[in-house]
Amino acid sequence: MLRRNLFEETCSKIVQFCNKHSLKDGICIHSPILKLGVQDNLLLSNNLLSLYAKCWGVERARHLFDEMPYKDVVSWTGVLSAYVKDGNHEEALRFFDLMKASGQKPNEVTFSNVLRSCSALGDFVHGTGVQACVIKHGFESNPILCSSLIELYSKWDLFEEAAGVFNAMENGDTVSWTAIISSLVQAGNRIRALRFFVRMIEEGVSPNEYTFVKLLGACSSLGINYGKLVHNQLIIWGVRLNLILNTALVDMYAKCQKMEDAVKVLKKTSEQDVQLWTTVIGGFTHNLNFREAISAFRQMVSNNIVPNNFTYAGILSACSSTQALQLGKQIHTQLITSGLENDISVGNALLDFYSKCSNAVEDVIRVLKGILTPNVISWTTLIAGFAAHGLKDECFLAFLEMQFSGQQPNSFTLSYILQACGTTQSPRETRKIHGFIIKTNADNDVIVGNALVEAYAGSHMVGCALSLAKAMSNRTVITYTILTSKLNQIGHHKTTLEIINHMRDDELPIDGFTISSFLSASANLAATETDAQKAFHEIFEPDIVSWNCLMHGFAVNGHISSALSTLEDMRLAGFRPDSITLLTVLFACNQGGLVDMGVEYFHTLRQRYDIVPQLNHYNLLVDLLARAGRLEEAASVLKSIPFTPNASIYKRLLRACKLHRNVLLGEETARKGLELDPSDLEFYVLLAGIYDETGRYDLGDNIRRSMEEAG
Repeated sequence: MLRRNLFEETCSKIVQFCNKHSLKDGICIHSPILKLGVQDNLLLSNNLLSLYAKCWGVERARHLFDEMPYKDVVSWTGVLSAYVKDGNHEEALRFFDLMKASGQKPNEVTFSNVLRSCSALGDFVHGTGVQACVIKHGFESNPILCSSLIELYSKWDLFEEAAGVFNAMENGDTVSWTAIISSLVQAGNRIRALRFFVRMIEEGVSPNEYTFVKLLGACSSLGINYGKLVHNQLIIWGVRLNLILNTALVDMYAKCQKMEDAVKVLKKTSEQDVQLWTTVIGGFTHNLNFREAISAFRQMVSNNIVPNNFTYAGILSACSSTQALQLGKQIHTQLITSGLENDISVGNALLDFYSKCSNAVEDVIRVLKGILTPNVISWTTLIAGFAAHGLKDECFLAFLEMQFSGQQPNSFTLSYILQACGTTQSPRETRKIHGFIIKTNADNDVIVGNALVEAYAGSHMVGCALSLAKAMSNRTVITYTILTSKLNQIGHHKTTLEIINHMRDDELPIDGFTISSFLSASANLAATETDAQKAFHEIFEPDIVSWNCLMHGFAVNGHISSALSTLEDMRLAGFRPDSITLLTVLFACNQGGLVDMGVEYFHTLRQRYDIVPQLNHYNLLVDLLARAGRLEEAASVLKSIPFTPNASIYKRLLRACKLHRNVLLGEETARKGLELDPSDLEFYVLLAGIYDETGRYDLGDNIRRSMEEAG
């Protein structure tokens, strides 16, 4: 008996060793063990179970489990864990139900695996049931299980439930604190996530690399100041900057539009991989630095780092934006060689590339046919490309083929095909798509509704466009901006101004784009003063926007006295001039050459109505004085600006210096402008022109020669 026990113990240790070190040897010894009939030894059987799962998969392990005469929690958890690792989460949950029915009590490891399956499946019912079991068995304070529950609730966007689990813990560890921070970031409560981080520090829990990865993800949306604070904390805590953290730092800086800092992190990273470089390339693309993205891709390849599907998708996007047709074709060749051409994300990027860069429809269709199973993004990208080129018939054909393939269009698909209807002025097709939208209950989507308004207006069906906009329950500022823009394009300027009433009724704010449309309509109507006045008086209860539009329309068309009279009428009607009013008045005075009046209005309106002048106001005032030859006054205004001006205002003054041949002021102005933008060659050209105008040709030639040498 002693010898048998010793033999079983020896066999068990051999199997344990094979599990950890040599699966091949384990395969060799398992048959002799079974032949010797020692499978009733539970420890040995459990070790064999683990070996089976690793060598032959979960089905063979389950077969051995079913034949085991004795089972304990380790046996059940071993098979359950194998199901989870295999990704067979439905079977894992069914097996857990069997375990409970057998009367076997789960342990922490069992619950941890079950929660992983619930999380993967998004199974709310099983998840809440598992939490009840966790509490029943007294594991509600277990940090690992609490972290799993927090992650589970986060996937369902149930932050309050996640917080309840966290608060029930007696002593949260780094993992649980990181889990709750991750939950907050995922739910969009980024500021609250940072506050939890502060609490974590106050309670003496040390953050790890994963904590900082989650915090940096939050800072990508919060802005660079928060990002730098977290970066500093990372350094203070002495967390090792490994590849995962450096990639998160690069991503944060890129999304905060600080690519120079992202590149610094890249250069300091000794160990680099494809994910890091893909993040850099994506960052450049995100910030519209497409040439830098292409340069980074080339550097990555020269460093012998093999691109993956995400890298190729990112670089193809850069090629699309720069119309780099030849480079894109070279990358396409690389994709074929690497076998990634059939990847769905790469295929969609190729579709986008050829749609934007190639005029050959065949290229786009060839790429689509190369994708094994095109998805809704594939078809939408194809339709968007056709729409951009005004290929209405191709759009409709692709739309039909998409549905025949079993893919249903989404809101973006419908908006692109409606774009094609609007740009080609196709009322019949617009009505057809409208019918499809109603039939498929897509008419409640605001993106689709806005696209329909644009298509009807573009097809000169103004009544339909207006009726549809009024009927939309979810109309927004964008709805009216699209409508006013299209109405202006087709010459319905009076109707454009009437939109002001609708926006006021909906209590919607009027943004810069809408104001631009109203100003454009006013300018066109004010070509005849009578039409402008008539349209204005038809507006129900005119507001400050309406008055500004009327004034602007008069000024643009040279009716300066009418513009300034409108200002007085507006004040008499009880409206306070605002920033736009001041801008319009300065523009009118500039148009009419009314220098003293413009200066007076500038000082009077800003003081009386507490208007804070912006750069545009100072631009107009400097231009007004400079064109009249009052250069010193213009220079004085420029110096008085309470913030850093841009280069264009110095150019205005410099042009006036050339016109009035003021060399000294011209030299000083050029110097200050170049301090703001040393690469702007226009300053050199204007200064050389001043020297030529004053007969100092040698100095002008010297400047031009220096420009040529500098390339």
